[in-house]
Amino acid sequence: MALTESNMLDLGTKAPDFNLPDTVSGNNITFSDIKGENGTLVMFTCNHCPYVIHVNDELVRLGNEYKEKGIGFVAISSNDVINYPQDAPDKMKTLAEELGYPFPYLYDESQEVAKAYDAACTPDFYLFDKETILVYRGQLDDSRPKSGKPVTGKDLRAALEAVLEGKEISGTQYPSAGCNIKWKK
Repeated sequence: MALTESNMLDLGTKAPDFNLPDTVSGNNITFSDIKGENGTLVMFTCNHCPYVIHVNDELVRLGNEYKEKGIGFVAISSNDVINYPQDAPDKMKTLAEELGYPFPYLYDESQEVAKAYDAACTPDFYLFDKETILVYRGQLDDSRPKSGKPVTGKDLRAALEAVLEGKEISGTQYPSAGCNIKWKK
C-alpha cells in the first residue's frame, strides 16, 4: 500500500460528465442524475483501502446530512478488479448495502472517469457548486488510520457549508491521501 496524495485538479474546472453503472441498483447513472440543487460531491473510493475504511462511517453521515440540504453525492470505484477482486462490482454492492450508503456506488471499469477527474487516490473528493464548477478538492480531514486523530470531516464539512452559504472557499486546500488508484496495466 503506497500512500498517494490527490493530484489537486484545478479549481474552476467544470465537472466532467460520466455514465456509469450503479452497483446497487444496476442502473446507469450520469453526473446530471446525481447533481444536487446546491452542489455535488464526487468521491473516488474502493472497498479494500484502509484509508477509505477509516472514513466510511463519516461518508455515510455526510451523505445523509447533506443530501437533505440539496447536495448530490456519488461514490466511484475505478480500481482494476482483475488484480484487486475485492473491489469487484458484486463486492461493491455488498459493501454499499452493509454500510447503508445513501448515495450511488458506481463502477468505472474503463478508468476513463478517474482520468477525467485526475483522481489519484482513495479517497479523493471533488466538490462542485450549483453551477458544476470545482470549488474544493482535497482531504476529508487530517485523520488517517492509526493517527490517533478522530474522523470529523472538518475540511470537507467546511467546504460543504461554504457552498450552501454561497461563500468563497479558501484556495488553501490540503490534498487527500490514501491508496493509489489501482490502474490497469
